[in-house]
Amino acid sequence: MLELANVTVQFGGLSAVKDVSLRMGSDEMVGLVGPNGAGKTTLFNVISGLVKPIHGRVLFDGVDVMHEPDYKRARLGLGRTFQIPQPMHELTVRENLVVAQRFGAGRVDAARIDEILELLQLTEQAGRDAATGLALQELKRLEVAKALATEPKLLLLDEVLAGLETQGKRLFMEKLREVHARYRIGILIIEHDIETISSLCPRVVVLDFGQIIADGTPQQVFNDPAVIRSYTGVEHA
Repeated sequence: MLELANVTVQFGGLSAVKDVSLRMGSDEMVGLVGPNGAGKTTLFNVISGLVKPIHGRVLFDGVDVMHEPDYKRARLGLGRTFQIPQPMHELTVRENLVVAQRFGAGRVDAARIDEILELLQLTEQAGRDAATGLALQELKRLEVAKALATEPKLLLLDEVLAGLETQGKRLFMEKLREVHARYRIGILIIEHDIETISSLCPRVVVLDFGQIIADGTPQQVFNDPAVIRSYTGVEHA
């Protein structure tokens, strides 16, 4: 479904992503982890079309999307969230989904919107002002709901669990598993909490200084000396 080939991104003289190649299938749930500044969000921005690499290719569902704008990538089935929830101001929760669906899918399907609101436990909040009437966890669920409204084949989730307490994270992870199973979509998720990502994702990819240093099961990855060194700064004994 998604293939990155030798992707490199530079900001001035800084290489934020260096020669990254990655493949993931349509049925996978993959965690993307790494220290702060490792290049995780930059990689998401490359995939979704917000940042143009100086080198490499991005293929989605067999289509080269390197020169396609973000809205065309959304129409092809790429959906994403952002680190900081970005509800559309002066619109209700339901209206946020309607706008997202019109942008991403090119049409409005009221039944699917109702289904998503119910799945993400936002039905009771559907008429509230999305920018001012929601708690943090509800805003996080709205971010996922908007992305789902675009009818994606692949969801890019950028730290949707950040800021939630332990019980909130556990409940949110259950929702993500349900989303993955119900819609049969791929999920690539950025998360800093190693315990959380190990529980949620059968496969984990680790970035450090813009390069992939490990790719495998959580057990393989988090016992890798290079990964331990990247997080702790010391050699593994």
